[in-house]
Amino acid sequence: MASEYADRPAHIPAAEWKARVDLAACYRMVARLGLDDLIYNHISMRVPGHEDQFLLNPYGFLFGEITASSLVRIDIEGNKLDDTPYTVNKAAFVIHGAIHKAVHDASCVLHTHSDASTAISCQKDGLLPLTQFAMRFYRRQAFHDYEGVAIDMDEQARIIADLADNRVMLMRNHGIMTLGRTPGEAFMLLYYFERAARIQLDLQASGADLLIPPHEVCEKAARQFWENKGDILIAGEREWPAFLRQLDREGSDYRR
Repeated sequence: MASEYADRPAHIPAAEWKARVDLAACYRMVARLGLDDLIYNHISMRVPGHEDQFLLNPYGFLFGEITASSLVRIDIEGNKLDDTPYTVNKAAFVIHGAIHKAVHDASCVLHTHSDASTAISCQKDGLLPLTQFAMRFYRRQAFHDYEGVAIDMDEQARIIADLADNRVMLMRNHGIMTLGRTPGEAFMLLYYFERAARIQLDLQASGADLLIPPHEVCEKAARQFWENKGDILIAGEREWPAFLRQLDREGSDYRR
């Protein structure tokens, strides 16, 4: 597999370059699975060793165009910290910045308008525990009511309060947000939620009677995932290297 540091500019520390490579790969994987929304949505990541610095996509770029070097380094207010021709959607980052500040280990915050998850955000009970994909999120999904385009500063406090200690939030009538210690974890939470959401929508459309396991079984399964029982690892820990290999085999230039 190609070295994570092969194209690293001399002025960027190795830890930051690795973060850039992983974040660029996350953008590419979201696009590859059709979970992006043109030039909109964001995946932000804290710069290693800097609590108040973050990497964000350049505004106007498709997710499938993002590279490690095109990511923009910004502060908690969304101000650029590097000499770069690219701009960022400063207003949109106020929400990401608030979560990064409030949740210390949320190194990566991912927000998309993916179809199935957005549809589930419009259902009163959100994701139902119908499949093993969904069990991970049993009673572990937050809900934030729609207030219009999320650019008002005073909405930050309500988003943080609604999030509580969850790692996945359904933004009602809007989309989904996942939090990860790494881009791999944030991506895999989106992937599993979206899979479960699509199956739920298909089942509901079929008109079939829905079979939901008892609470005790659903809770047991959720704890198995979140407490890494047996050989279960943190989401993304096992899968993410495989995705990087896939991108490399396909000749993706995300590492550039």
